[in-house]
This record gives sequence, structure tokens and C-alpha cells, in this order.
Amino acid sequence: MAQYRDRSLVAGLLAAMAIAGAAPVAAQDRGLSYTLYGTPGLIDMPSALAAPDGEIATTLGFFRGHRRGTFTFQVTPRLSGSFRYASVDEYTLPGEPAPRDGFVYFDRSFDLRYQIRDEGGIWPAISVGLQDFLGTGQYSSEYIVATKALNDSLRVTAGLGWGRMGSQGGFDNPLGALSSYFDTRPALNFGEGGRISTDQFFRGDAAFFGGVEYAVNERLTLKAEYSSDAYSRESELGLIDVRSPLNYGLTWRPRPGYQIGLSYLYGSEIALSGTVILNPNQRPFPGGLEPPPPPVAVRAADVRAAQSWDMGQQGQLQARLSAALAEEGVTLSGLAVTDRTIRLRYTNTRYRAEAQAMGRIARILTRELPPAIETITLEPMQRGMAMSSVTLTRSDIERLENQAGGSAEMLARAQITDAAGAPALTPVAPVASPLSWGIAPYLALYVFDGDKPLNYDAGFVVTGQYTFSPNLIASGRLRQSLVGTDDPGSVAPSNLPPVRRNIGRYVVEGNPGIENLTLAYYARPGRDLYSRVTVGLLEPMFGGVSAELLWKPVGANYGIGVEVNQVVQRDFDMLLGFQDYQTTTGHASVYYDFRNGFHGQVDVGRYLAGDWGATVALDRAFANGWRIGGYVTLTDVPFEDFGEGSFDKGIRLSIPFDYVLGQPSRREISNTLTSLTRDGGARLVVDGRLYETVRDGHLNDLSDGWGRFWR
Repeated sequence: MAQYRDRSLVAGLLAAMAIAGAAPVAAQDRGLSYTLYGTPGLIDMPSALAAPDGEIATTLGFFRGHRRGTFTFQVTPRLSGSFRYASVDEYTLPGEPAPRDGFVYFDRSFDLRYQIRDEGGIWPAISVGLQDFLGTGQYSSEYIVATKALNDSLRVTAGLGWGRMGSQGGFDNPLGALSSYFDTRPALNFGEGGRISTDQFFRGDAAFFGGVEYAVNERLTLKAEYSSDAYSRESELGLIDVRSPLNYGLTWRPRPGYQIGLSYLYGSEIALSGTVILNPNQRPFPGGLEPPPPPVAVRAADVRAAQSWDMGQQGQLQARLSAALAEEGVTLSGLAVTDRTIRLRYTNTRYRAEAQAMGRIARILTRELPPAIETITLEPMQRGMAMSSVTLTRSDIERLENQAGGSAEMLARAQITDAAGAPALTPVAPVASPLSWGIAPYLALYVFDGDKPLNYDAGFVVTGQYTFSPNLIASGRLRQSLVGTDDPGSVAPSNLPPVRRNIGRYVVEGNPGIENLTLAYYARPGRDLYSRVTVGLLEPMFGGVSAELLWKPVGANYGIGVEVNQVVQRDFDMLLGFQDYQTTTGHASVYYDFRNGFHGQVDVGRYLAGDWGATVALDRAFANGWRIGGYVTLTDVPFEDFGEGSFDKGIRLSIPFDYVLGQPSRREISNTLTSLTRDGGARLVVDGRLYETVRDGHLNDLSDGWGRFWR
């Protein structure tokens, strides 16, 4: 079941997909299309092609009694991963009894695929893949495949498959020449879903598959393939009549970002598929729709050298700056001014990139400051914590605004240090009211769990926040469902405390429900140190106290954090009551920025069900704010006690509002897609964790976003 971090995920994702056609999607190869399995390929068989770096494809494939939904992400130019959710009417796994009438089998699976080499000269593109390597094994296969374009219109593919892709026309494994280990493929234990069956890889009979693609034009591609999948279990159950290994089909691209496929399968079935494609490397609004910033005001040469100004005007200057910055969504909190310098501490509430807010502030300062002030120090804050100290010279701002390469030179000349320990500033009263609130509709889909694989919920949420001071914040979120599934579905068995598997009851019974109601205090206890204490109803299922300490140098690629939580499980009605279960949970965390868009995180500690273990996560962050990643959690809970799925794993996705709307915003739509919601490896959900809060103002993220300094 999808977790509940932001119930507006589906609506936002649908909106992003709806505008994909308006985005400047890179022109695709004529032959690059997605199979019924949702991976680049022919019809049912893969090809060796790799999608453009960063591409996200969501594919729905249908034929008689079979439905497949696949999310595929091109992680790097060569590596891609897929998560698939499939259902088959009246299907059971091998070794299980024949299904009852009306029974629907649901299956989750993961794929990995790596392109060994690009096409070039006489060489074809070559890829190797693992299909359903982390699931029940219903679609378990391995393959190596080559693809070559013969001309601008014709492309051929040939491959060798094992497992399911070695079941039609199979022969002795050629890898047996290396070792007899490869001759026999051990039987899968289909009851051990979620485990990696490494003892299966590239073993047993192999079979050839292949096909051709002919691009009639840029929109229409015709295909024919020879499939090496015999659909053995489906044929045994009478779910498909495999009369021929030949499949025929076409792919139509009505506009960039959309594909529709129609196929005739195995001499007996008609199949239909649809794919929506997004690429976070592309923006639907390349220049953004925000209003242009004011131009830099350049001082005359004769006044630039002035050594002093009337300090009695400081109050008037403060008032003008506070009002001008508020127009840009910047809250001024502190100010220190001398004859030649100015230092500002502020909170950017509008721009996703702190560098863009800095550029806007710098322009305003050139227009408002007395000519004598030359040195400008900007100290961006979030939740009352100064994240860094960035010192610029006014002369550089005047000189570099319209100069080619001006952004890069400005960054090179900026001095970026920690803001902790800096002299005190004169407090500035905020212009905006400390109270903010809003009401908005939401749409939530809950998937992949129990005997109801798709639940929905729609209504409205009321959010509120009161800022007592920049670092002391009260906030809450109240949800009222108007329409949705009124049955939470079955609860999967487990030998662990029910810390997550009852989430369906919270959704159904918590109406109206308080999703969170907290008071959070943030501080800078020392150089490179950040702290947080949050009390209240922390999330829909738990309330209590959460404390966190982060060590993160401004210029470092790494950080180390510690979090401890004392929590009590909330009543199902999501109001103010609690149940008997309480626990202490917490983690030590290591964060690392690989400086290529990838961010790693390792959490080691105690989870909500009392189990001990570790979570390893890797996320890719794009320049336009998208973040896509995955995680795996292994704890001391035996697979048998964990239940179906064996261990926790999932995909997480964040979409910035400014990508969808084209208007500047710091808000984002975030959610985690898990294969199953279970109790093992369950971590507390707390708003405002420190690393994600402060890293935007540190050197690496400032550098990544510095191209927006002049926007």
C-alpha cells in the first residue's frame, strides 16, 4: 500500500503526465517503444535499446485476463530499473491448486537492465537484463540481447533468454561449456516472494528470441517478433491458447510523450498497451513563468568610493528592505549594517533553489543600499536555522549581471562558510502574519496491499501553521474524506506488532482525522551542528517525541545524524486518543552526495516494531527538482515472520510544484511506493528532518542551483 506522506501525489502526478505532451521531450529513436512488460523492446520481448537518461515510462498492458502496470526509470544512461504490478484472472502459481472461479492473482516484480555497449559501426547495441529477480518469480527471466539498425527505418533484434524466456524452443544452456553449474535451473520456491533468487540466474535451458521493427514514419512503427516464452503455466490453466510463437504489432505515437500499442499475440490474443513518458531533464516551461527580477542598479564611479553614509537612516533602510524582500517571498529576520558592509539573515519561502533567491536579493540590495556599502553577506535560513554564510561584493554583482559566464564567475568569487557563531544581528519584525492556513482537495490511491489491491480516497485537507519565532513552529493537518473505499481489505498475517499493516483502518475510520499536530523547535547548537525536537501527533499512526541532531559541514559531501523517538500508537479514528502499544525507535544515519546527482543514505537502528537493522537508499536529484530513488531495509526479523514480501523495499518520488505549474514554489509532491506495507523495517514518518531541510543552503546544492542566480 502506498504510504501517506502526501495524499495529493496522484493528482500531481496525473497533472505532470497531462502536460508531458507540452514539454520539449527529446526526439526519440523511431524504434524505441515499450513492451507489454513496460520495458524498451518489441512486443513481449526486450530489445537492447536504452531510453534517454532520466526517462520515466509508465505502461499499462492488457490482453485476455492479463493486466500489467509498470513504472520504468532510466537510472543512468546505461542502467534502468522497473517495478511492475500485474494481475491475472484465475491464475495460481505452479504447485498450487487450480484457482476458484473469479479468483484474481496479483503479483509484484522488479527488473534490472544494463546496456553493455552502444550501437556503433558494425556493432549492435548489447544489453543484459534480469526480469522479476525480486518477486514471486512468476515472470522470472534473464536475457542478453543485441539490437542493430540496418537503415533509418529497419531495426533487428536477437537475444538469448533463460527461465521464462527460455521455455519456448529451449536447448541446452551454452554456458554449460563453462561449468556444469549452469546446466540445471533449480525449481523456484514461489512462496518466498521478495527474495533475490541468485541461484536461478542464467541457469537451465536457453532459447532464442528476436524480431524486426519497421518505422513507417516518426509516429508509426510496425513489429514482428519470435517469442521464447511458452506461457507454460497460463496454458496449463487454460488462460491462453499459444498456437504460435510469432507476435505481430504496431506502436503509434500520437504526440511526443505518448505511445499506444496494438498486438496480435501467440496466434490467439489481441493485446493493447499505452505508455506515458516523462523526462525530468526536460521542463514543460523552459524559462519558468515567474516575473522577471529587477535589473541590477550600477553605481556611478564617483559615488562608489564613498566611505560613509548617514547611519541614522538605518531604520528606514530596514523598512524598505523588509518590504521589498517580502514582495519576492523572502522574510527578513535579522540585519547588521556598517559603513561598508551589510549582513542579512532571511528565509526564502518561494524559490526552490536558494541560489535563485540569493540572486533576487542581490539585485534588490543594489537598488536599495547606500553607494558606500560594498560587501554583502547573505545567510539563508530554513525553520530558523542559518544554513550558510555567502559573502559577495557589490562590484562583482554590478559587473557580472550581463556577462557571459557571469554565474560561474560569481560562484567562484563567493565566500561560502558556516553561519554558526557569527555576531548577533538586529532582529527584524516579520511583515507577514505568523498564522497561515489553507484548504485544498486531495486524491489518494492505495495500492499493492491485502485482497483489495486498489483503494481510493478523496476529500479535502485543512492545513495550518503558527510561527512563534523562526525556529519554533506549530503546525497541523486535518483530513476529511468525502468519497472512497469503505473497506480496508484484509490484514496480512505477521508475527510482529501491527505498526503498519493496519493502515487501511486508519484510512477508513479516521474520518475526519488529524494527520499530524506538532510543535517543532530547531536550533544551531554549534558549528556544523543542527538540532530538532518535535512533539505531538507526529504522523497518522503514531504520536510522541522525536529528537534529532545532525552534523553537516557546509562544504562537505557528507553528513552524520542521530535520531531518537519515544512514540505511542494512535487510535484508528486519528483523533487525540492512543492505543497501548508504545516503543522507542531511532537511527544513526550517514548521508553522502556523490556529486553526480546521486545521493546516498544509510540508516542503522531500531524500527517501530522493535526490530533492529539498516536501510540503504539511493536517490537521483535532477536540476529541475525531481527526485527519484529506491531503498531496501533488512532487519533481524526472519523472512517467515515478516510475511509476504520477505523484507521492506520501495521506490520514492518527489515532484516539485514549479515543474508542473511553471511558477516558483518550494512545495513538492512526495510519496513512497512500496511493494507491500508490512510491519518489519517500518520507520517513523516525521516532518522536517534536518538533512533535507538544511542541505539546500550548503555548498553542493548552492553550486548545483547557481545557474538560477540571475533568474
